[in-house]
Amino acid sequence: QVQLVESGGGLVQPGGSLRLSCAASGRILSIGAMGWYRQAPGKQRELVASITRGGSTNYAVSAKGRFTISRDNAKNTVFLRMNSLKPEDTAVYYCNADIVSQLAGRTDYWGQGTQVTVSS
Repeated sequence: QVQLVESGGGLVQPGGSLRLSCAASGRILSIGAMGWYRQAPGKQRELVASITRGGSTNYAVSAKGRFTISRDNAKNTVFLRMNSLKPEDTAVYYCNADIVSQLAGRTDYWGQGTQVTVSS
């Protein structure tokens, strides 16, 4: 059974930084693209950033210049470094990964979400 487990969320003041981590575990054969999404109260879930296995990245306009996505393929982990945080970044952040596993074949997986709150 494949799982994505996120960590690193919390409360931070405007202008502060956080680093989110998401580790995939289970009978994994390979992982393709990984990404971070977020969902604020009353809003739809939106893409924040994504990264291919080879390291190509894509960012939402709101994240460019402030957030950096990276991954460690050896550890099946993806990170999101968030700088210059704003109150409008407050949301539940979800990890997503395209995973090929022994039991389920190729499947899109989601983490349980981690709360990020930006407030003074």
